[in-house]
Formats: sequence, structure tokens, C-alpha cells
Amino acid sequence: MAEVLLEVRDLKKYFPVTSGLLLGRVRGWVKAVDGINFTIAPGETLGIVGESGCGKTTTAKLILAQEAVTGGSIEFRGRDVASLRVASLRKGDLMDYRKSVQIVFQDPFSSLSPRMRVGDIIGEPVEVHTNLSKQGVRNRVGEVMELVGLPPDDARLFPHEFSGGQRQRIAIARALSTEAQLIVLDEPVSALDVSIRAHILSLLEELQRTLGVSYLFIGHDLAAVAHISHRIVVMYLGKIVEIAESLELCSNPLHPYTRALFAAALPSHPDDEREDLVISGEVPSALDPPSGCHFHPRCPFVMAECSRDEPQLVEAAPEHWVSCHLY
Repeated sequence: MAEVLLEVRDLKKYFPVTSGLLLGRVRGWVKAVDGINFTIAPGETLGIVGESGCGKTTTAKLILAQEAVTGGSIEFRGRDVASLRVASLRKGDLMDYRKSVQIVFQDPFSSLSPRMRVGDIIGEPVEVHTNLSKQGVRNRVGEVMELVGLPPDDARLFPHEFSGGQRQRIAIARALSTEAQLIVLDEPVSALDVSIRAHILSLLEELQRTLGVSYLFIGHDLAAVAHISHRIVVMYLGKIVEIAESLELCSNPLHPYTRALFAAALPSHPDDEREDLVISGEVPSALDPPSGCHFHPRCPFVMAECSRDEPQLVEAAPEHWVSCHLY
């Protein structure tokens, strides 16, 4: 069996909906993440795609131990992340985990403090998570700045003195500063100019080849996710509806929702043919999801059993899993 860095098993996150101003009665639960399973191997990039509200960001917060798990488990190198968050604060285990798992946010301008110099922004995690001297911290800052293509002398500058692409390089350097093994990339190129996105994606790929770091890449841009990911997870209303290797998923999407996502995306070439598949309506509320298959109210191929029975993930092709009654 291949080595696993992160394993998510039957992961659930439900948020209570209450009535009343103070200590109101719980009248329902928003099932933001509802029983998902996936793994990430060392040096692998796993992409997650789906419409807004499908559970991508909540999944990332659970992996980052920013939210408590309602059910299921997250294991990082065999250690349960939920137990680290709840019971091991004084032992330093949670700090060790945060050192190994970092994040790069969508907007590099708002995620970098305008009052701090770049050297301090990158060096702060190093000071928190290591015992390096001040000179050692400065050396580490210079190393990671060179890794992301920035001159170490720029450490004295402030974020506003850089372009958007350079600020995102700073954010990546900050994530790398603690020698993280897994980096959550939350829409890391969507706020950048189109001409800059390819440079940042190429940088991430080069860093992965050099350092062996793993990525969880969350995005709406199917082209960017498909380009950088080894495997792609498609989520809809808190559940995984399809998961496969990137090339397989792009060339042979099976679930109607995945097919509709690709049909709505711009083609890589104007002459490329694409499926004319349109889905109507909005994503239903996670407070009261449809019975059976959550996608059935919008699915053009809906059948009687779709509203009655919830489909399970089945291996429709080698290493290609889909949750749909068509298969």
C-alpha cells in the first residue's frame, strides 16, 4: 500500500441552527461536510472543486484544525487531528501539527499584515515553531525567499511595495518557512491576473518537485485545478460525487454534475468541442438537503430511484469513483 500523509475517513461537520436570541432551541443542522473520504500521499496534489457552498472551505478548516469535527476522523501520519485539537494543547502536539500543515489564502493582500515588513511576516512562524536564533531566522527567511524567486534583500520592504504575484510568492514563502509537509491552497491564483497565474502554478509545481511537499488545492478554476492536481475530488452539498486521477476525470467525467461543470468552463481552444449540458437552479440548502441523491432536483438524467435512494461511491473505472445511480 502506498504511503499516506493525510487520511480523511467519514468526515462530518454539522453546524447547529437555533431559534431564539440566547441559548435557543436547536431546530436543525447545516450539514456542511457529510461523510467524505480521501487520502493525500507525500508529494501529491489533491484538487477539490465544486460550486460555492459545497463544503470545500469547511473541509480545509477541519484539516487545519480550525473547526471541531462532528464525526469521522482526520489522520496525519497516523495521528488523529481531532484529538490534537481537543486534548493535547499543553503537550505541544497541536503546535507540531500546525508547523507541518500550513495554508496559502486566496487574497495575498489581505492575508499579509500591511504594518509588518516581509522579513517579519515570513520569519514569525519560524520564531513560533523553532528554537533558531535571530540570525538563524533571518537565514531561513532568505532561503525561502530565494526558493520562491524573490531577492532576500526585499525582506526589509512592506507588502504594498510588491505586485499581486509577488505578494502571493511571499505568502507561499511564509507557508514553506516551517518546512511544512502539507500546504492547503485556498484559491491561490483566483485573485491574480491571468498572466501571473501560470507563473504561480509553475512555482508550486517546482517547489513540490524540489521539496516533496503535498498540496490540497481548492479552486473554482477547473483549468488550474486540472493542471496542477494529480487527483481531483468533486464535491456537491457536503458530499463527494466523483474522484479520479486528473487526466481521467478531465477526459471522462461521469457524474452529471461533473459533466456540467466542465461544460460550463471555457474550452482550452476555441475549436474544441464540449458537451452541451446545462443544469438549472441553485445549490439546495444544506439545512434541508434533498432526499436520495442531493443532485437529483437539478439533474437532467434524473430517475425514480434518485429521489429515494442515496447512491454510494462505486468504482466505475479503474481508480475512478462516482456516486450516481447511472453507474
